[in-house]
Amino acid sequence: MEILTDVTIVLVCVGVIAKGATWLVDSASKIAKRLGISELVIGLTILALGTSAPEFAVSILAALKGVGNIAIGNIVGSNIFNLGFILGGTAIIHSLKTSRILIVRDGFFLLFGTFILLFFLWDLTLTKFEGGVLFSLLILYLGYLYVKREPLETKQVMGKMYWWDPLMLIGGLAMVLVGAHFMVESAINLARYMGVSEWVIGATVIAAGTSAPEFATSLAAALRSRYGMSVGNLIGSDIFNLFGVLGVAGILNNITVSLDARMHLVFLSLMVALVLVFMRTGWVVSRREGYILVMIGLVRWINSFI
Repeated sequence: MEILTDVTIVLVCVGVIAKGATWLVDSASKIAKRLGISELVIGLTILALGTSAPEFAVSILAALKGVGNIAIGNIVGSNIFNLGFILGGTAIIHSLKTSRILIVRDGFFLLFGTFILLFFLWDLTLTKFEGGVLFSLLILYLGYLYVKREPLETKQVMGKMYWWDPLMLIGGLAMVLVGAHFMVESAINLARYMGVSEWVIGATVIAAGTSAPEFATSLAAALRSRYGMSVGNLIGSDIFNLFGVLGVAGILNNITVSLDARMHLVFLSLMVALVLVFMRTGWVVSRREGYILVMIGLVRWINSFI
């Protein structure tokens, strides 16, 4: 009976998150155009920060409780899920256009950060100092986005914004976050019924649950032909997860993880590199490449439970 209840909650949360994401993407796009800000920058910052809130809440709480495998596993698994299932799945629905700015500035920064995290966690511990380094790099990145905008991003046609658009932005974000919260709680219960480890829970079920906002917002953006916002949201969310969430978590408490972390971080590094290659081929992530990313994510998911 408890399993049926949790499954029902998960399904209801999917609908709530999907509706909230529609409001979020529509209102963010209108606000961006009205302020003369490109949708790519909005996706990389506002939407990425907002949709990373579930990861932030789960990982910070886990870090404070000393459950390092869930704190780190959630972020590593979420980033892999974003690039495999979500980016790949969105590309299957419609090929996603990319740009030199997104690859050189944002994609390589994500790859750099992934290598840094792999180096920091090779001894299976993320110290407070290392957490501070990660968070400092995020501040520098955001400062760079603000100070040095590319010409492509400054040429934005002003659009019309209504008074209710900010309210829809806040309401949509609230629906996404509340839905994700209850989805994660139910997903954790389902995973425990299966008797799997904390790392597996963090890197798979919890990661998938906290990635629900990224999936909903990226899918909604792609269906509305806002490809810059769709891809930018995923890359930006992964950047916020890695530098922001783990940075703050590390600052608050030294985090220790199991040996499984090394393998998953190596896998994540290779995944990021592959995505950058796909983004560069013809400046688009094609449907074929989307299928490849989804299959890689699926294989990794199955392997985690073996």
